[in-house]
Amino acid sequence: MPAPLTFDGVLFFPVTPFGDGGDVDEGVLRDHVAARLDDGAGAVFAGCGTGEFHALSIAERAVVARVAAQAVAGRPADDRVPVVAGVGGALGDAIESARRMRDTGADALLLLPPYLVSGPQHGLARWVETIVEAADLPVVLYHRANALYRAATVERLVADPRVIGVKDGHGDIAMMQELVAAATAIRPDLLFFNGLLTAEVSQAAYRGIGVPLYSSAAFAMAPGIATAFYEAYRAGDEPTRLRILREFYLPLVRLRDETPGFAVSLVKAGLRLQGVPVGSVRPPLADPTDEQLARLGTILEAGERLAQELADTRSATAAAPRA
Repeated sequence: MPAPLTFDGVLFFPVTPFGDGGDVDEGVLRDHVAARLDDGAGAVFAGCGTGEFHALSIAERAVVARVAAQAVAGRPADDRVPVVAGVGGALGDAIESARRMRDTGADALLLLPPYLVSGPQHGLARWVETIVEAADLPVVLYHRANALYRAATVERLVADPRVIGVKDGHGDIAMMQELVAAATAIRPDLLFFNGLLTAEVSQAAYRGIGVPLYSSAAFAMAPGIATAFYEAYRAGDEPTRLRILREFYLPLVRLRDETPGFAVSLVKAGLRLQGVPVGSVRPPLADPTDEQLARLGTILEAGERLAQELADTRSATAAAPRA
């Protein structure tokens, strides 16, 4: 196994840009990833939920992972971060994707749920083990939808050192606490991620049960305010964390909840508002209406102003003479 991966900073989930012909726009994707690396991303999760995993072909997922890995590889050695690529779905597709990812430069895989069907826990465990055997890369399990892992199943799976973490997208705190307790008894080094929609809103609760890492879809379109939130969260600055929630994240969540799939659609729309030509989401997702787009713009402007205010306050504090 390679050296353990370090996730330190905001975890970045890039969108997948589509050009006028509908294909993945590699140039826009490369620029999108590079820009967020400049903004301090602590990892790149390519072709995952925010990247429209559900709508990408096997070949497209490999392209997305390769472009992201190349963007990271172009950084100085001490400025490189892990690249995690999405795989999953139908078993045959997941195996083929996992094998392709070996050659993209990705460092690990995020294993999304099986396609359509549910099985017993031993069947789910065997599904994971089959993909892990094919992957030859470290794997993070995504606990959500029809891939809900019980404690005994997680104990079985994390006995394999190639399984390096568990990400929760289900939202049952008690269940996740049980998984954390069971898994860490076997693997104290295991990584745990909060993968709920707009995870900043629930992260305080997840930190309390031993899940310190979280997805940040908002970072893709609003890196300043997402980073300000992360810094307040890491520093235990509750007044600032709560202010950012009130003034940015909670309004964003209210807009997000108006339409299914907006957790992805709004991020792409936010980038388009900033002049980044990422294209529309693929169906069955849908773009926001003009009225919703206007409200998103207002929310993003408020987040940008707040991020600048917080940065100015930090600068003034640092420059003030000490007594």
